[in-house]
Amino acid sequence: MEIISEFVCGMDVHKNSITACVLTPGKKEIRTFGTMTDELLLLVDWIQSNGCTHAAMESTGVFWKPIYNLLELEPSIKTYVVNAQHIKNVPGRKTDVKDAEWIADLLKHGLLKPSYIPNREQRELRELVRYRRSLIDERSREANRIQKVLEGANIKLGSVASNILGVSGRLMLHELINGEVNPEIIAQLAKQRLRKKMDLLKRSLNGLIGSHQRFMLKNQLNHIEYLEKQISELDKEIELRLETANREIELLDSIPGIGLQTAQQIIAEVGLDMTRFESAAHLASWAGMAPGQNESAGKKKTARTRDGNKYLRSALVEAAKSAVRNKDSYLAAKYYRLKMRRGAKKATVAIAHQILVVAYHLLTKNETYKEFGSVHHEKKLVEAKKNKALKYLENLGFEVTLNTKTA
Repeated sequence: MEIISEFVCGMDVHKNSITACVLTPGKKEIRTFGTMTDELLLLVDWIQSNGCTHAAMESTGVFWKPIYNLLELEPSIKTYVVNAQHIKNVPGRKTDVKDAEWIADLLKHGLLKPSYIPNREQRELRELVRYRRSLIDERSREANRIQKVLEGANIKLGSVASNILGVSGRLMLHELINGEVNPEIIAQLAKQRLRKKMDLLKRSLNGLIGSHQRFMLKNQLNHIEYLEKQISELDKEIELRLETANREIELLDSIPGIGLQTAQQIIAEVGLDMTRFESAAHLASWAGMAPGQNESAGKKKTARTRDGNKYLRSALVEAAKSAVRNKDSYLAAKYYRLKMRRGAKKATVAIAHQILVVAYHLLTKNETYKEFGSVHHEKKLVEAKKNKALKYLENLGFEVTLNTKTA
């Protein structure tokens, strides 16, 4: 095979050790290093001393990050982080040394495709946004635990109030924690629309709550308030880092189903530079929002979506579920049309794919979203049928003139 790079280094990365193989003309050298920073600096110096221009490693968990953080500071070394599934060796011949040699050999012949690693600023933004997402998920889990405790205490507040952690719900929870058992007194804490359900609310608060349940509710509510404080601080930090991207956030926010946090997450995962994606289809494939390919002997088999960016995928699916609630929108009409043929889950993924494609074009053309409405597909279908009929008649030798039928 043709040699693309003559001075290369392949690394097999683990938590506490790194096996590195340097391949140069007429020379192969293998060494093992630790993963402490001083040992990683020795690794970088050793790679440079051998004149390596390219270095590659598998994307093993988070263990590649300390090495990449140092190698990206060296402009003379082009560093590849490669998907482990793309460089599997022959089964039954696996050792750390052989893995390092295999990676170096593939790199030498230009057979490795590097994964997209954004710059340091975007990586930091990603970590903040992903951490906020994990805290929001934890808050939801803690809210579910509160609901379980209330059910165990025969209190059906969740059946009357749409949000037990709203203003009214929290006041009632604090009153329960403080030892109040009279449902009439607790129900008087309801605010606004919840007061219209006063009789039902009193019945739902008539329960058998024990001291251990009060203790659990107190700790769970304190945890939720702590999480909300942390989320608020992260919101401020993320907004500060995205001050220069207000226009892009505004463009994404114009898409149905996408709010401020989802727009921030899309920018954190994808970035602002759309030129690195050849097309919207390339972006969808990278995100794991496009169908896979599974064809053999001329038969197409089930091709589920491929693994991609799971954080971006979850945000898009959440946005899709929100977008289809607007019945008069183009996305909702497409969802219900697909749902009849393909099912709800596949239709949701299709809408998530559509949202990502729209986001790509908005960021590329610097335009806001234009709503076509729920009848857009029907109009296109009528136009297609009309053109087909005209073409058929013209092929038969007729000259056709169309007149719009009056009401």
